[in-house]
Amino acid sequence: PKWATFVKTIPFSQGPKAKLFAERQEAVRKDVERAFGVLQARFAIVRGPSRMMEEEDIGVVMKACVILHNMIVEDERDNYELAFDYDVSEGSAPPPTVSHERHPCYETYFQRTAVIRDPQTHARLQEDLKEEI
Repeated sequence: PKWATFVKTIPFSQGPKAKLFAERQEAVRKDVERAFGVLQARFAIVRGPSRMMEEEDIGVVMKACVILHNMIVEDERDNYELAFDYDVSEGSAPPPTVSHERHPCYETYFQRTAVIRDPQTHARLQEDLKEEI
């Protein structure tokens, strides 16, 4: 979709600016998708609805996930021989509590969703990026 959070390529790009933009965007897209795929597979918070979080908090969460991922990869590299035996019945946690009350941040969520899905914002962002490149 033409949302402000997605920077889509320009199909059938006309002109040197549009062609350069499409070339750079497509090159970077694969790296970003691969990185997010790895983080989403490992950390549930990355898969969750981040529209309810502040922009600064999202940045902190993403940096923490990247750091944790790198630490895990380093640790796993050193400990391939270790096998972990975990018995779920020994330390099972109590079930989570679920509230069906309306949370006050929903209004913020709906406002942010409207801004994200604005096609004019998407078009302006794409034009600005073309000019910047």
